[in-house]
Amino acid sequence: MEGMASPSALETQVILDVRRSHFNPTASLKIRTAQIVRGIGTYMYDEAGNEYLDCINNVAHVGHCHPEVTNAICEQLRNINTNSRFLHEGLANYTQELLATMPPSLKMMWMVNSGSEANDLAVRIARAARPGRSHFAVMSGAYHGHLESLIPLSPYKFWGPGGAGKAGNVHVIPTPDPYRGEHLDGRTAARSAIAAADRAGGSLCALFIESILSCGGQVVPPPGYLKDLFDEMHAHGVVCVADEVQSGVGRVGSAMWGFQAQGADPDIVTIGKAVGNGYPVSVLVTTHALADRFCDGGMEYFNTFGGSNAACAAALATLRVVQSERRQAHAERVGTYLKEKLVQLQPQYPFLGDVRGLGLMLGIEVVSPNSVSMAPAPVLAGWVVSSMRSRRVLLSTDGPYDNVIKIKPPMVFGELEADRLLAELRAVLSEELTPDVMQRLAVQEAEHACTVVEPLRLKITSNAADMADALAWAEHHSRPAKRPQTPAPSGWVSPQESFWVETAAAAAQEPQLMAAGSVSRTPQPISRL
Repeated sequence: MEGMASPSALETQVILDVRRSHFNPTASLKIRTAQIVRGIGTYMYDEAGNEYLDCINNVAHVGHCHPEVTNAICEQLRNINTNSRFLHEGLANYTQELLATMPPSLKMMWMVNSGSEANDLAVRIARAARPGRSHFAVMSGAYHGHLESLIPLSPYKFWGPGGAGKAGNVHVIPTPDPYRGEHLDGRTAARSAIAAADRAGGSLCALFIESILSCGGQVVPPPGYLKDLFDEMHAHGVVCVADEVQSGVGRVGSAMWGFQAQGADPDIVTIGKAVGNGYPVSVLVTTHALADRFCDGGMEYFNTFGGSNAACAAALATLRVVQSERRQAHAERVGTYLKEKLVQLQPQYPFLGDVRGLGLMLGIEVVSPNSVSMAPAPVLAGWVVSSMRSRRVLLSTDGPYDNVIKIKPPMVFGELEADRLLAELRAVLSEELTPDVMQRLAVQEAEHACTVVEPLRLKITSNAADMADALAWAEHHSRPAKRPQTPAPSGWVSPQESFWVETAAAAAQEPQLMAAGSVSRTPQPISRL
């Protein structure tokens, strides 16, 4: 499809100069040498007609410029586009069809414009439903949005560059990362957060968790983890929010929503990004009981563009395409194929430490070339992504240490595209990653580790120790701590290993804790709404 791109009136350098001089200085760019002017399916094209394989754009959920979605939006805009204060069938149709994919208990919804808005509304609903409770639990590495209410709930941001650190009413549960060793089970993780809030003089209001931790490194919780976590939280009256902004609408393959793949039962579900296939629309779904609590105060929640005619047209068309084209089953089949092929590369390239994910939401964790060490290697990961970009295959990195290569393509990504991705990756690793390049990257990696990785690691492991101490204080370790069978290698201590070391130390202090008269003030169970 060379030469089919639309002409551009401005030269690329002029556009780049305008961005540098007048646009958000913190905004990153995937490509600096070309303009993306057109897209179709899982491909994008620059002004010269060059084709790029898009493996990261999870916003164009059913493919760039899908004709059914594009036609639905254009047809609606030709007629009218106004707000939800006027009756239109698009809102009713989308509401009914979306709720049909949800658990029976979730029967109320709000429409907004972004995942951040949906999660901000979730905070408001949770607070209204649990008056007097002001503490929140989140996962390490989590990202729930860019608003003032959500940065404190996003370790990805508050422990990252420019972040102010963890607030006193936020309690961070160590990510259940099977790759880096043993981890807390769901119920113990819930108790640790409840205990931390209790020791701080408060009570948990809500738990926010991504069904697959995307910015946290494409981490898939162990089977049953979310169910156990939610069940224990519910026993203590904590509102459970499943953030499906990145994992929802069939992307995980085995289920329409990530929480369903774990048999979990959330009180609130937030969805975005994929919902409108590029048109700005997001949704919050909850129970009648929580909705009633939120509305009891009498204040109207109105969102100018939430639930507009065009937003509903985009969302309804996208949902119907996912179902009619069986994109969920497609994601499971193609994702499994690609994951198996990536795993086959690991023996030859041991720095591909872990290949994980569900459906078309995959991650490759890049670690030190020393196969004994699991030290993150963000410089090497970034080099791989840059080299792939030069071959016009678009990937990106993420995770707390920015060392996980993300693969989250449009859902029309098939085996043909998977084979192209694999072929280019093999070429990069076998032809371009020479011993000289490896040596140069190793020097850069060491410098980066001292200035970026190590300070963040200390924050994460210190938090894990704090959570262990809180659990010891609250429960006096009625169950002995279980240490991993294999300790973490010298030079790199994973958050999980640090957690168990600190837990064992806290358990050893149990007699002193009891002598000091520490008494658990864990909130008593209350009826779940």
